[in-house]
Amino acid sequence: MARRKWKDFTTLELMLSVLLLMVFIITIPLFVLSAQDSLESKDPGTASTTPNSAVCPVVDEAERINCIPDQPPTKATCDQRGCCWRPQGTINVPWCYYSRSHGYQGQGDVVKTNAGFTAQLKRLPSPSLFGNDVNNVLLTAEYQTSNRFHFKLTDQSKDRYEVPHEHVQPFKGDAASPLTYEVEVSKQPFSIKVIRTSNNRVLLDSGFGPLLFADQFLQFSTRLPSANVYGLGEQVHQQYRHDMNWKTWPIFARDTTPNGDGTNLYGAQTFFLCLEDASGLSFGVFLMNSNAMEVALQPTPAITYRTIGGILDFYVFLGNTPEQVVQEYLELIGRPALPSYWALGFHLSRYDYGTLESMREVVQRNRVARLPYDVQHADIDYMHERKDFTYDPVNYKGFPEFVKELHNNSQKLVIIVDPAISNNSSPSNPYGPYDRGSGAKIWVNASYGLTPLIGEVWPGKTVFPDYTNPSCAVWWAKEFELFHNKIEFDGIWIDMNEVSNFVDGSISGCSTSHLNYPPFVPRILDGYLFSKSLCMDAVQHWGKQYDVHNLYGYSMAIATAEAVKTVFPNKRSFILTRSTFAGSGKFAAHWLGDNAATWNDLRWSIPGMLEFNLFGIPMVGADICGFALDTSEELCRRWMQLGAFYPFSRNHNGQGYKAQDPASFGADSLLLNSSRHYLNIRYTLLPYLYTLFYRAHSRGDTVARPLMHEFYGDSSTWDVHQQFLWGPGLLITPVLDEGAEKVMAYIPDAVWYDYETGARARWRKQRVEMGLPADKIGLHLRGGHIFPTQQPATTTVASRRNPLGLIIALDENKEAKGELFWDDGETKDTVANQVYLLCEFSVTQNRLDVKILQSTYKDPNNLVFKEIKILGTQEPTNVIVKHNGIPSQTSPNVTYDSNLQVALITEIDLILGEAYTVEWDLKIRDEEKIDCFPDESGASAANCTARGCAWEASSSPGVPFCYFVNDLYSVSDIQYDSHGATATISLKPSVYASALPSVPVTSLRLRVTYHKNDMLQFKIYDPNNNRYEVPVPLNIPRVPSSTSESQLYDVLIKKNPFGIEIRRKSTGTVIWDSQLLGFTFNDMFIRISTRLPSQYLYGFGETEHTAFRRDLNWHTWGMFSRDQPPGYKKNSYGVHPYYMALEEDGSAHGVLLLNSNAMDVTFQPLPALTYRTIGGILDFYVFLGPTPELVTQQYTEMIGRPVMVPYWSLGFQLCRYGYQNDSEIASLYDEMVAAQIPYDVQYSDIDYMERQLDFTLSPKFAGFPALITRMKANGMRVILILDPAISGNETQPYPAFIRGVEDDVFIKAPNGGGIVWGKVWPDFPDVVINASLDWDSQVELYRAYVAFPDFFRNSTTTWWKRELQELYTNPQNPERSLKFDGMWIDMNEPASFVNGAVPPGCRDATMNHPPYMPHLESRDKGLSSKTLCMESEQVLPDGSRVRHYDVHSLYGWAQTRPTYEAVQEVTGQRGIVITRSTFPSSGRWGGHWLGDNTAAWDQLKKSIIGMMEFSLFGISYTGADICGFFQDAEYEMCVRWMQLGAFYPFSRNHNTIGTRRQDPVSWNVTFEDISRSVLQTRYTLLPYLYTLMHLAHTEGSTVVRPLLHEFVSDRVTWNVDSQFLLGPAFLVSPVLEPNARNVTAYFPRARWYDYYTGVDIGARAEWKSLPAPLDHINLHVRGGYILPWQEPAQNTHLSRQKFIGFKVALDDEGAAKGWLFWDDGQSIDTYGKGLYYLANFSASQNMMQSHIVFNKYITDANPLKLGYVEIWGVGSVSISSVSISVSGMVITPTFTYNPATQVLSIDVTGRDISLHNFISLTWRSTL
Repeated sequence: MARRKWKDFTTLELMLSVLLLMVFIITIPLFVLSAQDSLESKDPGTASTTPNSAVCPVVDEAERINCIPDQPPTKATCDQRGCCWRPQGTINVPWCYYSRSHGYQGQGDVVKTNAGFTAQLKRLPSPSLFGNDVNNVLLTAEYQTSNRFHFKLTDQSKDRYEVPHEHVQPFKGDAASPLTYEVEVSKQPFSIKVIRTSNNRVLLDSGFGPLLFADQFLQFSTRLPSANVYGLGEQVHQQYRHDMNWKTWPIFARDTTPNGDGTNLYGAQTFFLCLEDASGLSFGVFLMNSNAMEVALQPTPAITYRTIGGILDFYVFLGNTPEQVVQEYLELIGRPALPSYWALGFHLSRYDYGTLESMREVVQRNRVARLPYDVQHADIDYMHERKDFTYDPVNYKGFPEFVKELHNNSQKLVIIVDPAISNNSSPSNPYGPYDRGSGAKIWVNASYGLTPLIGEVWPGKTVFPDYTNPSCAVWWAKEFELFHNKIEFDGIWIDMNEVSNFVDGSISGCSTSHLNYPPFVPRILDGYLFSKSLCMDAVQHWGKQYDVHNLYGYSMAIATAEAVKTVFPNKRSFILTRSTFAGSGKFAAHWLGDNAATWNDLRWSIPGMLEFNLFGIPMVGADICGFALDTSEELCRRWMQLGAFYPFSRNHNGQGYKAQDPASFGADSLLLNSSRHYLNIRYTLLPYLYTLFYRAHSRGDTVARPLMHEFYGDSSTWDVHQQFLWGPGLLITPVLDEGAEKVMAYIPDAVWYDYETGARARWRKQRVEMGLPADKIGLHLRGGHIFPTQQPATTTVASRRNPLGLIIALDENKEAKGELFWDDGETKDTVANQVYLLCEFSVTQNRLDVKILQSTYKDPNNLVFKEIKILGTQEPTNVIVKHNGIPSQTSPNVTYDSNLQVALITEIDLILGEAYTVEWDLKIRDEEKIDCFPDESGASAANCTARGCAWEASSSPGVPFCYFVNDLYSVSDIQYDSHGATATISLKPSVYASALPSVPVTSLRLRVTYHKNDMLQFKIYDPNNNRYEVPVPLNIPRVPSSTSESQLYDVLIKKNPFGIEIRRKSTGTVIWDSQLLGFTFNDMFIRISTRLPSQYLYGFGETEHTAFRRDLNWHTWGMFSRDQPPGYKKNSYGVHPYYMALEEDGSAHGVLLLNSNAMDVTFQPLPALTYRTIGGILDFYVFLGPTPELVTQQYTEMIGRPVMVPYWSLGFQLCRYGYQNDSEIASLYDEMVAAQIPYDVQYSDIDYMERQLDFTLSPKFAGFPALITRMKANGMRVILILDPAISGNETQPYPAFIRGVEDDVFIKAPNGGGIVWGKVWPDFPDVVINASLDWDSQVELYRAYVAFPDFFRNSTTTWWKRELQELYTNPQNPERSLKFDGMWIDMNEPASFVNGAVPPGCRDATMNHPPYMPHLESRDKGLSSKTLCMESEQVLPDGSRVRHYDVHSLYGWAQTRPTYEAVQEVTGQRGIVITRSTFPSSGRWGGHWLGDNTAAWDQLKKSIIGMMEFSLFGISYTGADICGFFQDAEYEMCVRWMQLGAFYPFSRNHNTIGTRRQDPVSWNVTFEDISRSVLQTRYTLLPYLYTLMHLAHTEGSTVVRPLLHEFVSDRVTWNVDSQFLLGPAFLVSPVLEPNARNVTAYFPRARWYDYYTGVDIGARAEWKSLPAPLDHINLHVRGGYILPWQEPAQNTHLSRQKFIGFKVALDDEGAAKGWLFWDDGQSIDTYGKGLYYLANFSASQNMMQSHIVFNKYITDANPLKLGYVEIWGVGSVSISSVSISVSGMVITPTFTYNPATQVLSIDVTGRDISLHNFISLTWRSTL
C-alpha cells in the first residue's frame, strides 16, 4: 500500500519540535527513576520490585524473558529498564524480566489484503532499552501457500534494510486456500498466534513476551508447543536436538575454530524445525534477517530472537512430517544444487603439501593402494605468494601438466580461492586480478564509500571484492576464465568468506560510529562486530557491512556459480564454501570448517551435518581425521569409516601436521584396508546417494537424515545424534569413542539388515550394544527399500561404466521400493531440461517391477543390471524375467544362503532405462511347510491341489506333503495408537476361497490392546456377526495401563502374508510372528501359525507328555475335554491352550489362546506352531515376563490366582475306588493310626452312594457318618466324590433330579427340546447286575438315563448348593449326614458312557462331526464320543444361549466355582475342591489330580511333568494318584512313588476297584517304615509348603517349580524334568526307574545342602550321582534360603501344635532369606480379613532376624512356639556363643556345633518363645 505523505515543516517548526522532544526525553526517565526510588526496599540488591503489580505479575521461572541480555543483571539496570526484578533460581534464569508495559498494541482493526492482512502497531509507553525505538510498526501478513505463512514487522515511517535474497522474491499472489493454519492477532498488547487447524495446536504465540523494535535492537519471542527444536547455526552443537535449558546462540559469520564453547561460526542460519509430537506434525520458522543476532532458548519451551538491524521477517512452514517442513523451507529459499557425480567420490586435501612433488606423491600412493579417490584439492600453498589466480612457479612447477595427469587418471582438481585480493601490484610487478578489479571498482569500500577498505589476509594487505556488485561477478568470472586457461581445475573451493580479515576492521581501524559500536551486541566471539572482519560501516552494493556481513559468503557463492557458467558452460563443476546463508545450498557445498583431530570433533560432525541438511545444504561433511593437530591412527581410522558416509567426503588437514591420507599409514595398514573397504561400499552405493541428491534438488529432501525424520513416531529417535541415515534406508552407526569396540546404538522401528552380510538384525525399536571391532562401522539397510548399486572402482568415471545391481531389502510385508536417478553426472540443468532417467523399483508378491518414469537420457556405456540381491527372503526359484511383458531368453542363476536368508540372482541383463518384471516363486523348506490338509480323511495330490496348495512328497517323517504356497487374506486399514492397534483383514478373491473346511468369513477385524506394560491381547473376530467368545472372567484393566515408554513389547501388523509380530524391546527377540501362510478364518475352522523364538516351549494340556519341553519335530496334540486316562497324544480331562516359551537369551514369555472349542496344535522344527480350532474367535494374550516365574505370575494375575488351600489338605490322603463298606475304611484308618503313619484325609469314591447316585448313601455305608465323626474328632478330614450326572430313571423320589427338573437345571436339546440323556455310573433301580457281561452290554442294560446339570445357569448353582447342603446335614435323616470337609468332583468333562445321547442320539451331524475334526482321541467317532451331543444347548448367567459345541471344555470349570462356594457355605470353613476337568482359571477354586493313571514306572516321571505343567497353568494344588490308579502296583514302584508323592502338593494314594490294595499299611513293615519316614519329612516341611501355597495365592508364584524357573541362565535346566523344586529352595531328586540304587541329579550353580544332614554337598552346575537306597529319596536345600518347619505328628491337627523350627541354609556370602505364613489353617479368607501372621526372615553376618510384615494371629494367648534353629554352612571355626533377642530381652540357649558338618543346632524348646516375640539370633565364633 502507498505510504502517507508527510506535511512540509518550516525550519523554525522543526527546531522547536526538536527542543520539545529533548525536554520530553530528559524528563520522562527522571520521572520513572523517581517513581522507582520510592518503591525500593531496604535491600536494593536482592529484594523483588515491580514497577506496578498490575504490569509485573509473578512469572514462572521458565517463562521469564531476559530484560538484561547484554550485561550481568543488577537491580539498578532492571529498574532503569522498567522491568521486574526477582532474583531466584540459577543465574541462567533471568533475574530481571519484562513487565507488561513493554511491547506494542494494535491500532485500529486488521486490514485485509489480497494476500492476507496488515495491522498497525503502536509502542506502549515504557523505558527504552537501547534507544531509538520505533513507535509505529506495520505488521504485514501473507498466506503464501497452504503450508507457508509469512509475516513481517517493519517501520511504518521509513524504509529499513531488508535482505536482498537471490531466490526469495516479493509475494505477488493472492492468499492461498485452503490453509493448514489460522492466524490470530491480539491487540492489547500486540501478539500473534499461528495455529494448526487440524488439532488447534498453537505453534507460535508471541504473547509470551513483548515485541521490541528499535533502530538497532529488535526482539521477538514466541512460545513453542514442544521442546523438540532443531537447527539454528552456525555453531558447534554437541547434540542434534537443542538443549532448551537457557541456551543463547549467537549468529554472525566469523572465521574461528569450531569448539564446544558455542561461539558463532562461519555461516548464518536462522531456521529451526520443531517436532510437535509423535504424530510427526512439525513446523519450521525462518527469520529472513542478515544482521548480527542471538537466539535464546528456554525451557518454557520458547525462543527469543534478538537482532540488531533490518526488520523482523518471518516465515512459518507447516508439515505433516519433519521432512515435509524441510521441503517447504527449501521451496522458499532455493533447493540444493545437484552435485556432479564425481563430487560424490572421495576427496583428498591438505593445507601446505609444500611442493607439487609432495602432492603428486600423495596422489600416487593412494592410487597404488587402489583407494577409491576422485578428487584432489589444492589449498593456498599452490598459489604464488598466496595470491588468487596464480600458482607457485617454483614449488608447483608443472602444475598444469599435473592436472592433466589427474584427468588422464579420471581424477579431478578442486582449487581454493579466497576473497581477499592482494593490492600489491605495481607496473614492475603487476597483479592483474587487482588491477582489473580496481578498474571495475568492485571492492568493498570504507565507510564513506569512496575508497576500498584495506585489510590483511594471506597475501598481506588486501582489498575485498564486493560480490553484491553485479560488476564484481563479471570480474570474478573473467579471472576464473583466465586462470582456467592455465590450470584446468574442475571445482572451486571458496574459503575465508565470512569475510575473514587478519586485522580488526581494517588496517586503519574503524570509526566509533553506532554501526561499529551498536548499543546492543549479541553474544558473539570477542564481543565486537568487526573483530577479524571488516568495519561495519564499510559499504557494499547491497548495503552497509553492518547489514550484509552475513551475506558475504552467500554473495560470493552466487558470483562463483556465475563464474562456473563462464568457465564450464555446460557443466556443473563443484563449489565448496565455508560461509553460508539461507539458500547457499542452491549454489555450493559446505564443509564444517577448521576442526581438530579430536574425538569431540568427530562426534560433533554428525549434528553439524544433520543441521546443514535442514538448512538446504546436503552436500556437507567435516574434514576427515581433523584439520588441526596430529591425528592418531585409531581416530583417523574411525573417522575414515564415518567420513566414507559424509555426503561430502574429504580428508583434509592443516599445515605442519603429519600426513593423514589413508595410504600414509602403510600399504597393509588396518586404516588403509578399512578405508578402502568402506569407500568401496560408498562407491557401490553412489547410485543410491546420487538419487538422494536428485530428490534433494527436485523436492528438497534431506540426504544425511536424522532418524527422527523417518521415525518421528518413536520418541527415542528424537535425540539421536550419534547415528544418521542416508535418505530413508541406510542406517550408519559409527564408533565415536576412543578405544571402543562396542557402541550403544538405537535401532528404529523397522526391519534392518546388516549391509555386509545381508543378515536380518534381530533388533528393532530398541537401544542395543552393537559390536564394532576396529575395522567396522555399523551399516544397516532398512527393510522396505531397494538400493541401486554399481560395482565400485577407484574413480567414478570408471565405476559409472560398471554393471549395476539392486539390493532388495524386504520389509515385514515382504515388500520394498526404491528408485534410481541417472544422467551423465556432469551436465548442468539435466533435471530442468529433463535429460535424465528415473527408474522406479517395487517388489511385492515375489515380483520386481522396474518402471521408467523418465527416459530422456541414454547412457553411452550401455549399462545393465547384472545382479539382484534379496535380503530377508525364502529361497527364490523359477525366476522369470519379462521385458515389456515378454519373457526373456535368460536363465537366471540363484545362489541362496538359508542361514542369512539372502538370495543372489545373477546371469540377468536388465538394460538401464527399460521396463522389466522379474518374477519368482519361493522354495518352501520342509520345516517351513504349513499343512494345508490336516483333515481326518488324509491328503492326496488331488484334494491338495483342489485347495490351491502344493503337493510334494517328502521322505522326512512328519513333513506335510500338502502345504500352502499362497496366502488367503489381505490386511488393510492398519492403525496404531498409544493403547493398541487395529486392522481390517479381508479374504482375497480366489477360486480356492471356499475349498477349506466350512464357510469362510470374508471380513475380519484385528484388535490389539496393550493392557499392561508386560501383557497385551490381540483378537481376531468377525465384526459383522457375533461369534461365540469364552465367558471366563479375566482380570484385565478396564482401560489399558501401559505406556509406550515402559511397554516391554512392540507390535507390528504385517502384510504378504498377513501376520502379527510381537517383539521384546529389550532384546529385539521376536516372540510371536504369525506371518506364515495358511491363516484361515472359516465358520468352523480357524487356523493361525506363528514362528517361535526357540525350540524351548512348555505347556499345552491336558495331555500326557513324556518330557516337560515340547518336541517340535512335527507333533500334533489335540485339546478337548474328555474322560480319557492319560496316554500318549490322548486328549485328557482339561483344556489349557497356554504355553510358556524361552527365548535364546533365557527371557521367557507366555501365550494364552482363550478359545474353548475343540482344537489341535502342531509343532514343527522351524520352529513354529499352528493352532487349529473349530469355532469361536482368536483371542490371544501374551505375557512378557521376562523370567519364567514372572510369566506365571502375570498369567495368574489375569486368570486368577491359585486357591488358598486349608492346612490339612497338605497332609497325606488315602482313597480307593472299591471300598466294600464303611468298615473297610474304618479298618484302614485304624491301621494307619496304629502304624503312626502321618495321614490327614480319608476319601470315599462312588462306593458310598446307593447305585452310584449323587447325594445318596448306600446301605453298606450306613456307618459312614459315625466313622466320619470319629475320624474328625481325632483331627482327620473327609472328602467325598460327586459326579455331575443325575439319574432320571428313579422309581422312588429322588430329590436331586426332581428339584433339578423343577429348577430347569439340566442341559437340553436346542429349540425347546428336552433333556439330553446320557449314561454314566448310576444304575437303573431294581436291577441285578451281571458283572460277567462286557462293558457295552452293561451300559446298555444296567445304566440309568442321566441328565447333566448346566453349571452356567444361575438356577443350577442354587440347586447344586442346596443338594450339597442336604448331603451335609440331611434334614430328613440327620443321622445320615455326611460331614465332608472337601469335595472331589469327577467325570466333569462331562463324561458319558454313550456317544452323544441315548438313542436316537444326536441330531446335528455337522456339529458332532464337524468339517474339520481335530486330532483327538476317537477322531473317527466325532466330538460327541464319550460325551454329550454338540448341539446341546446351555444358558449363560446373562441368559444367552450357547452350544455345547462351544462350551464343552468349560464344563468342569463351570462346576468348580459353585462347588467351592457350596463347600465353604455348607461347612463354614475353607475347604477344598479337587476337580478332574479344568480350564484356565480353574485354579482359583480348585486343585487337580492328574487323572486315572496306571501303576507303571513311566508314570512317576510323567507325574512330575504334569505337575510342572499345571504350575504353569495356575493350578498349584496338584498331584498324581500315588502308586497308580489302574492295574496292580508293584512293591518297589509303590515305594518309590510314595517317596515322590510325599512331595506332591496334593499327596493322595488312590487306586481302582479290582486291583490290590496299595495303601501304606497293605504291604509290610518295611513299606510302613519307609512311608512313615518320608511322610514325616513332608509333615516337617508343611510350614514351608503352606507358605508356598500362600505366595501362590497372593503373588501367583509356582509351588512345584521347574529348575529353569530359578536357574534360567543355566541352559541345562531347560531340559531337566526328572527333578523339581518346591518353591525356590527345596530340590527333590527321586528315583524313577526300577532296581535303581543311585540317581543322577543336576545341581545348578548354587550352594546345595543335603536335607538330612545339613552338609554342603559341593556340587555346582554339574550332574552328580547320588546314592539312593530303597528307603531314601534325595532331598536338598538351596543355600541362601531359610525353611520354616515343624515337628511332625499323626495329622496336621496335631502337628500344628508342635514346635516350629528353621533350617537356615547359608549361601557363599553367609546370607539366607525365607518366609513364613501362618493362620488357623482352615478359616475362610484369613488373608483378606487380616487374620494371619506373615514374616520374612533373613540371615547375614552371623545374625538371623525376623521381620514381621503383618500379624493379627499369633499372640501370647495363641502362641506358635519356637523350638529349633539349625544353621547350615556356618564355617569350620568353632562357635563360641549364641544369643537370642526376644521382646527386649536376650537369652542364651543351648546349642551344638559340628565343625565337620558345619551345622549349628540351637534348641529353645525349654524357653517358651512364641515366634511373634522372636527378634533375632546371633552366633559368634572363637575368632
